[in-house]
Amino acid sequence: MNTRLSTPRRETFLVSVIIAALVIIGLIVPLPFFTGYGFGLLLIAYLILLAGVLLENL
Repeated sequence: MNTRLSTPRRETFLVSVIIAALVIIGLIVPLPFFTGYGFGLLLIAYLILLAGVLLENL
């Protein structure tokens, strides 16, 4: 299996980092949405970053 990886665009990387940072802040300071769905949002942030690496121009 030959998988071609590419670097994610800056916007894709920033979106995933912002979501992950908000979840981490939500663990320290109770934020209504980010505290309750922390694990799911971290998974979404990782999947966004993964899509940016696997798909070109994303």
